[in-house]
Amino acid sequence: MTKSELIMRLASMNPHLYQRDVERIVSTIFDEIAGALSRGDRVELRGFGAFSVKRRESRVGRNPRTGAAVSVDEKAVPFFKTGKQLRDRLNGGVDTGDDD
Repeated sequence: MTKSELIMRLASMNPHLYQRDVERIVSTIFDEIAGALSRGDRVELRGFGAFSVKRRESRVGRNPRTGAAVSVDEKAVPFFKTGKQLRDRLNGGVDTGDDD
């Protein structure tokens, strides 16, 4: 699903909202997640998962075409760990989170 498909689906599920407002909401959420990650914060969405940043140390890699050694700088990469409810749902369980 692309961002525009998500916006269209949310807009169709919420006919009382304008599509441009749904687009602004989705963009704001993504911007806030990206901003938090760039500050080094962790973003947890209960039942869905957690976004965090992992550091990769600098290393010596290889150019796949020539085989020559290449220096790869240290970098930060985004990391996503699924929540238990999402994992259960993907693996056939339909856990709705309602523990009555």
